Amino acid sequence: MWRSLASNAMTILIVLGLAGAFAVHWGKSQFLAQGPLQEAICFQVPQGANIRGVADQLEERGAISSARIFRLGAEYNDRSHLLKAGSFLIPEGTPMVGVVAIVTEAGRSTCGTEINYRIGITIAEAIVRELDPTTNRYEEIVKFEAGAEEIPQEYLDARDEADVRFRVTLAEGVTSWHVVDGLRKADFLSGEIAEVPPEGTLAPDSYEVTRDSKRSELLAEMTRRQGVILSDLWAERAADLPIDTPEEALILASIVEKETGIAAERPEVASVFINRLNQGMRLQTDPTVIYGITNGEGTLGRGLRRSELDRPTEFNTYQIDGLPPTPIANPGRDAIAAALNPAEGDYLYFVADGTGGHAFSRTLDEHNANVAKWRQIEAERANQ
Repeated sequence: MWRSLASNAMTILIVLGLAGAFAVHWGKSQFLAQGPLQEAICFQVPQGANIRGVADQLEERGAISSARIFRLGAEYNDRSHLLKAGSFLIPEGTPMVGVVAIVTEAGRSTCGTEINYRIGITIAEAIVRELDPTTNRYEEIVKFEAGAEEIPQEYLDARDEADVRFRVTLAEGVTSWHVVDGLRKADFLSGEIAEVPPEGTLAPDSYEVTRDSKRSELLAEMTRRQGVILSDLWAERAADLPIDTPEEALILASIVEKETGIAAERPEVASVFINRLNQGMRLQTDPTVIYGITNGEGTLGRGLRRSELDRPTEFNTYQIDGLPPTPIANPGRDAIAAALNPAEGDYLYFVADGTGGHAFSRTLDEHNANVAKWRQIEAERANQ
């Protein structure tokens, strides 16, 4: 009898063991299998959330097939205590193991609302946009000029969301004064700015920041990035350039940046100035004259006068030899690269061609003919 009972007990234990092993195997396969989402979603993890609540919400939204398996998988992988607050994009078909990674490893939101604060050549503007998870594209909600008397409610609502992301973007060719002025108007940043950084030392780029990030620390990061860019490109510069220091390269790059907004033209524009420097010709570029008038603060808002072109200043390249004493803006990486590796050729002149680009020429006669064409285009536009 006891032998029979022992045999039955052993059988039960084996069955239970097999059932347990099957359950573990099945649970693991479910944890690793393709998820049930038919289209991507933006999922929010609230501050202070726990793994049980998150698992239940994910199951309710159809992102996972089992809250229990999700929770057990997260606990088994020692990630249940690593939840990050924020809004996260969960692509269609993401397996539970992938969802665990998304909500515990990202650290920063990957979807939801973003405020992109753009500092441009003339104005700074705040843009509130939201990621559409089904298209993975941002949809603009509202845009307004920084410092406006009336601030849109959509911006105020977005700014105060717990998981909103902030980004500061600098346009290529923006002056340091404009950067500081724009940052001072950004109400989601904190701290004072002691002084305007030297012209040209800030990298035009996109910077992800957090609410109450210090303005001084952001400027330090902009300076650091520009230093790295300049150092890297200086090491790869062409031979025999009429430029002796990285600082001079930055000056020339800023002029190239202000002369053309077309990326493909930058090496050609740079070559004109390099050729002029090599031949001892004056650079004769309007943007330097304008900088001498405005000091990079605000915009001129009109054309240059003959008297201003004739007035000797340290920035008037119609009157001085060589480069001006400082950059006239903050050039981007491509403009610096163009200044240090200009196109090959013997162009000495360029003028607008009416398409947004420029017509280049080797001789003064060719240049004068191109200028005449441009003036005719200007006259025709004025009469339209």
